[in-house]
Order: sequence, then C-alpha cells, then structure tokens
Amino acid sequence: MAPRLQLEKAAWRWVETVKPEEIRLEHIELAYRVNLPACKRATCRRNCKGNPNCLVGIGEQAWLGDIDENAFHNIDDPNSERRDKNTFVGLTNLGATCYVNTFLQVWFHNLELRRSLYQCHNSRAQEHNIESDYEPQSICEHLQYLFALLQNSNRKYIDPSGLVKALGLDTGQQQDAQEFSKLFLSLLEDTLSKQKSPNLQNVIQRQFCGQFSYVTVCNQCGRSSALPSRFYELELNIQGHKNLTECVTEFLKEEKLDGENRYFCESCQSKQSATRRIKLHNLPPTLNLQLMRFVFDRQTGHKKKLNTFISFPEQLDMGPFLEGKEDQKCVYELSAVLIHRGISAYSGHYIAHVKDARTGDWYKFNDEEIEKMEGKKLQLGTEEDIAETVKSQARKPKCSKGYHCSRNAYMLVYKVQEEENADPSMTNVEVPAFLQRLVDQDNHKFEEWCCEMADMRKQSVDKGKAKHEEVKELYELLPAKDGEPYEFIPLDWLKKWLEDSPSTTEIDNSLFLCSHGKLHPDKVADSKRVSLQAAQLLYDRYSGGPRLDARLTTSSKLSRGEGANFERCVFTNSSSLCRECVSQRCRVLRLKNQLNEDFKEITNLVKRTLSGEGYWVSKSSLRSWRQLALEQLEEDEHETKHNNGQINGQGPHNNSKEFGSELSEGNEDEMKTFNEDIVCCHGGLSILETERKLVSSEVWTKLREYFPKAPEFTQNKESCQQCLTLEQEEKDNEAVSKMMALDQKNQLLNLFHEKNRPTLAKWPEDTDVLYIVPLYFVDEWRKFIRRPTKSSPVSNVGNTLLLCPHGGFMFTYDSLINGDAQHVALLWPSEWEVISRLFIVDQPISIHCFKQTTLSGPTTPYTTQPDLCWECRESFLFQQQRDLREYTQATIYIRKVLEDQRMIKEAAPELNASSSEAEEEKEEHPKMDGEGDPDFSQSQDGAKRIKLDDSSTASAAVLPVTNMTKLGGIRRSTRHRKLRGEKALIVSANQTLKELKIQIMHAFSVAPFDQNLSIDGKSLTDDSATLGSLGVIPESIICLKADEPIADYDAMDDVYQVSMPEEGFKGTGLLGH
Repeated sequence: MAPRLQLEKAAWRWVETVKPEEIRLEHIELAYRVNLPACKRATCRRNCKGNPNCLVGIGEQAWLGDIDENAFHNIDDPNSERRDKNTFVGLTNLGATCYVNTFLQVWFHNLELRRSLYQCHNSRAQEHNIESDYEPQSICEHLQYLFALLQNSNRKYIDPSGLVKALGLDTGQQQDAQEFSKLFLSLLEDTLSKQKSPNLQNVIQRQFCGQFSYVTVCNQCGRSSALPSRFYELELNIQGHKNLTECVTEFLKEEKLDGENRYFCESCQSKQSATRRIKLHNLPPTLNLQLMRFVFDRQTGHKKKLNTFISFPEQLDMGPFLEGKEDQKCVYELSAVLIHRGISAYSGHYIAHVKDARTGDWYKFNDEEIEKMEGKKLQLGTEEDIAETVKSQARKPKCSKGYHCSRNAYMLVYKVQEEENADPSMTNVEVPAFLQRLVDQDNHKFEEWCCEMADMRKQSVDKGKAKHEEVKELYELLPAKDGEPYEFIPLDWLKKWLEDSPSTTEIDNSLFLCSHGKLHPDKVADSKRVSLQAAQLLYDRYSGGPRLDARLTTSSKLSRGEGANFERCVFTNSSSLCRECVSQRCRVLRLKNQLNEDFKEITNLVKRTLSGEGYWVSKSSLRSWRQLALEQLEEDEHETKHNNGQINGQGPHNNSKEFGSELSEGNEDEMKTFNEDIVCCHGGLSILETERKLVSSEVWTKLREYFPKAPEFTQNKESCQQCLTLEQEEKDNEAVSKMMALDQKNQLLNLFHEKNRPTLAKWPEDTDVLYIVPLYFVDEWRKFIRRPTKSSPVSNVGNTLLLCPHGGFMFTYDSLINGDAQHVALLWPSEWEVISRLFIVDQPISIHCFKQTTLSGPTTPYTTQPDLCWECRESFLFQQQRDLREYTQATIYIRKVLEDQRMIKEAAPELNASSSEAEEEKEEHPKMDGEGDPDFSQSQDGAKRIKLDDSSTASAAVLPVTNMTKLGGIRRSTRHRKLRGEKALIVSANQTLKELKIQIMHAFSVAPFDQNLSIDGKSLTDDSATLGSLGVIPESIICLKADEPIADYDAMDDVYQVSMPEEGFKGTGLLGH
C-alpha cells in the first residue's frame, strides 16, 4: 500500500476539477477512502494507517492459530514457590541482609543448638490461638519459630523480617558479618542464661566456647605467669600466609616483650624483657575460625579486604596445637564455609556452603536460592571465578586432595569428628508440638495462597480462551464488503481490544467527530471501516458511541444552469460521512490553488503607481494575507488546523524587494484578523502612517473577497482625533521632561559624570560635612537624565532606606570605608542644596568631621546625623553573619595547588572564558578594590559604578564611586573567573568537611586521606565539622594540595563506597538498645 501521505493526496485529487456545489457520492467516498482495496495478511507487513480498509497488523497475529494457555496470564506457577523434596528452605534477602541469612543457615545446621532452642520455654507460642498470626517477642522466640519454619515449612523460602526487626537492623545497610556473629551469639548466650534448665543456660558455651591462656615468661628470673581466657572463635591473621596451618601457628607463636613494651615481673619487682604466647587448653565441639579478611588500614583510615588465597583442609587435626589433656578429641571436620563475594569491605554479597550433618551432602545457601553440590563434595570453584576488578589478579594455587583454596572465605566452621558407632538419634531433631502447630498454620496459609493463585490462573486462562474464540469469530467478520452497510471504529480501540488490555473499555468515538457531529475526514486515517454485523457485535458486548455508520442513497436529478445530469447524494439521518466537511475541505483546497494566482496578481498590482481612490491596508496584513485567508476560512468553519499557510504561503516580501522593504516583520505571528492592527483603541484609523499602505480599489476588492469583515478605511479617512490629541499631549510632556532633565543635569553636572567626587578615605580639606543619599536614587536619576522621554522623572530622595525603624543611621564611618559605601552616594554641601531644592527629601543624612588636638596628638572623630543606632546595627551584622553561615545549594570553588603552594597556572584563565576576558587578564593595571565584587558593572556612558543590592553580603572593601572611574576603557567581567585546576562545587552550610572531601574526590580523583584543604591560609582538618562552622561561605575559594597517592586500589574502591562515618551496630538490639 502507498504511504499515508500519498493516500491522503489521492483522496482529494478530485477537488481540482469539482466545485463544492458539484460534489457527489463518489467524491465523498473518495475523501473517506471507502473504496481503497483491503490489504492481505501475506502481503502487508504492518498496518497501513492511511487505509481504513487495512485490518492487518493491528494485533490479530497473537490470536489467530493455536495459543499456549500460559499466554493468557502473567501469574507464575504457585508451585514454583513450594519447597522441593529433600532440600532445605531459603531466607529472603530484605535488601542488604545476606550476611544475616548466611549465619542463620549455619546456626540452623548446628543440631545441638537447634535442639536446645526447641527446648526453651515459650508460653506465648504454647497458648497461641491459631486463628490469629503468631508474633514472637524475644530473640529466643524468634529463633525458635524461624528454625521450625526452616525445618518443616512447605515454602521454598521464608521471610526473616520478624527477627531482623526485633534486632533493630537496617535492612538497607550491609554490616560487618564477623561482628554480627560475635554480638548475636553474645546476645543469645545472655538470653539463654535466663532459662531455668542448666543445659539450656550453658548451650552456647558448650557448643562454641574454648579456653586458652596468655603465658608470659620473664627473661631475667624465668618466672612464668598465665592469664586464662575463654574464646568463642579464633581470629586468625591471613596476611602473608598461604594456608590455615600457618595462620594458626602465627596465632600461637611466641611474642617478645622488650623496650617500651617490657613486662612488669612480680618476682623481680621491675620491668623486664619477656616472652609471651597463647596456649590452647580446651577446644569446643564447634570451632569457629575467623579469617581476618577485613582489616583496618591506618593509611586510608578505612577498612579494606585482603583478597589473598588461603588453603584449608576438610579434616583439621588440632592436636599439635593443644597443650595437655591428651584424652580430648582434636580431629575436626569442615562443616561450613562462609564466603564474601567482592573486593571491597563495604560492599559485596555473602553466601554460605554448609554440610548437612545427617547425610553429609554439601549445600550452597544464597538467600532464597539453595543448590545441592554433586558427589557430597564441597565445590568453591564457582565462587572464585567471579570477575573482580582487582588491579593484579593472583592465580589460584593448586590444592592437594582433601584441601580447598579460597580468596573469599572469611569464616570456617569445623565440628569435632564423631565416632563411627555414634548414636544415630543425635542427628534427628524433632520440632516440638507447640511449634509444629504454628508451622502447620503457616503451611495452611501457604496452601490457601497457592489455591488462590491457581484459581486466578484458571480464571485468566478461561477468560483468554473466551477472548480467543471471540477474536477468531469477529476478525473474520470485520472486513466490510462492497455495497454492504459499514461503520467506522477507532484504530486504537481495536488494538487495545486485540491486546486484551485491561483498559479496553467502551468504544469512544467522541474525539473523531467534526463540528457537525459526524466523522471528521481527517480522522479516517485513525479509524477502520468494518462491517455493520461486526460493529453491532462489538457495540453489544462493549457498548459506547456515538456510532459512525454510513448509509447513503443516491438519486438522479437535473442541475439547471449547466444542463448537465449528475448524481446528488441523499444522506440518511444516521450517515456519519459529513458532506459539509468534504465541501469545506474542497473549498479550502481550491482556494489554496487560487491563492497562488491571486497572490501574484496582488503583488504586481501593489507595485503599480496608485491612480484614483485608494484604501488603507496594514503592511503586516498585506504581507501575510494569504496565510490569514486560510486561517480565517478554517476558523469560520470551526477548524483547528493552521498549517496550510505555513506550507503554501509565502509573503509578498519574498517576491517584491520594493514592497518587502516597506513592511516590518514585528507582529506577523500575532496577526489574527486582516487589517485589525491599523485600528486604534478607539475604533478609528491608527495615526501610525508607517504601519499602513495605500492600495488601489482593485487590490482591495480582491482582498475583500477573502476578508469580508475586515475594517475598511478609504484614502480620505482621517486618523483618529483622540489619538492625535493624546499624541500631542505626550510630545508636550516629553518636551517638559527634556527641559527638566537638562536643567537638573546642568545644576548637578559633576554628580552626573561622576567627577570630583568626595571620598571618606581621604576627607576633603575644604569642608567638614558631607551628605549621603541612596545610590539607588542616583542611579534612577541618571537614567532619567540620559533618557528623559523613556524614563520617569525622579521626585523623591528616599533616605529612610538607610535608616532603622527607630530613625537611626545604619552605617558607621569605618563600615562605609570597608564596604558599605556600595549602598550610598556622597554629596558636596553645594550639591545637597540643589538636591533639597529640586527633590522632596524625607530625611537628611550627613556625616561630620571634627578635627581636635589632644595630648596624644591630633584626632579626627566622625559623627553622623541622625546618630547611629547601635542596637539595630548589631542586629544587622548578626543577621548578615548568620546568612553567611546558613546557606543551602551555594557555589564554592576548589583550587588545586602545586607542591610549592603556587596556584596551577594562576595567570591563565579557564578555557571557557571569552577571549576578551583572557586579554583583560594580561593587563598590567593595578587591581582596584571592589573589582571582584559581583555587583561591579559599567554604565552606558562608560563610567563604572556600584549597583545597590539589598541582599549583598560582600565583605571586600569597596571605595567610593570616584575611585571606580576610567581604567583605560577596559571592561572587566562581573562573574567569578575560574582558573585552570579549579572546579565549582555545590554545597550547603550544614554539610561536613568529610562530605566535602568525598565531593572533591569525585571531582579531582584525590582520595580524602590525600587531601590537604585550606581557606585563607587556615587549614581545614576537622572532618566532622560543618562548612558553616569552618568559615566556608558562598563563593569561597578552598585550596587543595594533594599528597602522593597510595598505590592501593582496593582502598581507593573502599573510599568510593563510604560517604558517611561507619556506625556499625550502634543503636540496634545487638548492643542492648
């Protein structure tokens, strides 16, 4: 099928030869494209939007043919959430709680701990009514219930949020797994110690607690002293070691105490050199070995992970490391390996490999996912093959049989080897009846949920099958056959219907109607012609309207005048094909063709010399009359499209240089009605003769055909008298303003040109008093003097702007010298006399100089009239300082310096500065006070001045206006000019210095521990202090000196991960809060 644009042109090609009054049925059907051939599925790849008969590619492909039932729903099989036979239950990761899940799985597989927990007294669970949800309270109750679900739940995984919430853990923040293990076992031991049964009170100690002692031997007298201690895990240093044996050997090795670290010997009664080592005495049944992968780096101030390989055996003989007690079992079997994926200590993922004590099978526990290892063997290879962004990737060493090697293992759990004839019942742990009742309640809920999901799936499938039959039935009926009744249905609705969208509602045709309540010809492309039978079925099932049916009949009649016999359309009341719109479009299209000829003719007629009576026409309207004609016609017929003139209309100025030069282009876009812009506000002819042009009566007659309602002004029509009167009054007022401005300028010539201005820094010798007015008054007065006809005259001097509510002056002599002079202008007494005479002054303000001679020498005190209001002055300064300390989203600049503390290429401006600014930097003129002020600007006459800004808080010294004049005619930029090596950052006053260092790290790639920051020569060192307290204000420049970077990529990665101080488990239930 031809493209949409070609179809649209073909639908209206007949208008070239047919007048609107000659339109017949065949023309209307051509306009609505009724007779276009329908597309076939095999030949049409996608739907032809320009063809209402194309019903291919609207979504029918999904319904034709056989359909899999799963396509009718998006509900997963509820049985996929069911626990597989002979496997374990997973735990949901609540965000960053994978470290919790790994330890819970390891402790669950400790059968003695699980059995003991089941024996804990729990009256709440025993008395619980199964009609309500069970909510554990204590840690023991949570762990009891969680272990019972892990053992006998029908779910594939369960939610540990109850326990996590009881512990007060932040589910979005990953914590130190080793620290969690220690704190949780300590909390559990404390909780179990309150049980009545002695076996339960000591279960943690019996399972995990061993004994060692610190033995110190004096080198002088040989005295040996031992300090016994208990341990729940052995923390083994792995740095510099390759296997577990080396780590344990270093843990027990002898340490020398000498120098400042000497030992105080009780026998010698003095500090003596000594040796100290750890002696292992008793080992627990469950031996936890913490591999210290996460260590504190003193250089970076952060934790880092040691990604080194450590090999460890499946069977560990601790006999060689044990002191005495030869009858103690010393051979251990590996039962769990806890893994941390990732190179950073602050991110990554935790999983656990755990051995089933009953079957000897190994399982990998990864939150919700549980994988059984093949052949009852531990398989760590997949954990070590993960792509890691380590700078130097170490090769995995080869491991002997019975050994494993890992760079990610951070905890090893060994259990003492049981005898072969051990009691098999010890491996069976039964869930108590009171807990099993709660598990059964949860399983019942799960089964109900599965049934509900299955019912929803069935309902969706049944609905889909019904829809499938409906579509197959109706799609065959959709095509409208020639000569049979038909209707139009929106294409979008058909697509939603075929998509089986939930948003498929009733059929809405309201947006497709023209102003006559019928189908708009332009909407044919967005609708489809369907058979009346199919439309009736769709409306019966989905309702909607108004219906767009087309039932036309024809009759043969004689058209008098031309003697031609032609068909005329007889429209039934229910017809949706609009003859009025087709006729209107016919007129518009014919008009567009006629416009081209009329346009050329009018353009030529305008160029001719006017003879006879003429008519006034707006130049702007004359330039765009063709566009206006099309718009006017479409607006009259309630059309909303206005692009015809843009596509086809070219203004007369494009073809006529003479005419084009006379017309301005100011208000073409605003023009709505022809000739309206030469009608004044009183309804008469505008007095602006430059905006109108005389045209001949022949031109006006042609224009009048297109704009019958346009205002008509003959050549003899006089301009509006009211406008002429107002114009004369305005000219008289302008003359008065010019005279006033000239008089004021002559009397205050030096003030206007900023010449011979008094200064406070060097008080004039010939006067003891100067007067003060707001700089705003002087600026507004100068504007009036320069452009008296465009600016309003100044009548008042508002000195109350410079006074407090009590009528006191707000500035001191010193403050005026040191910056506040930017708000005021100084006047000579003679100038003040003129100001007082010409303007209304609400309150005179003056500053007086009294020269005195005292014993210590001559002094010059200064006073103001009115006097200074100290109370308001102090309040003003306090608020000013407060504003500098309480900002948000302000800009500061970080400037990187070299080793010798010099700025990087200080003389060279940033590349984004303009070339003129770069040239200005090279000027040798001395830099004046106030040049860096953002309010420093240049007036139109070349004189520099300071703008009054009520919100200005600049602290730089600004001298009076006289010092700002004439610097070789050079204009300087008013914005901060960045240098190379300098970057802008957005900060807030309550932001800490540590947070700023993180921003600087991202901007300059300099780690926080390598940053030395200073402002105005003062070092910034307190990372916890806020920027406001450190004196960092908006537009501040902070110097950055970078130390030599540490070649530790892991540490750099850790710093990128941490933007806030680490708080660990502070505030959680693990610390008793």
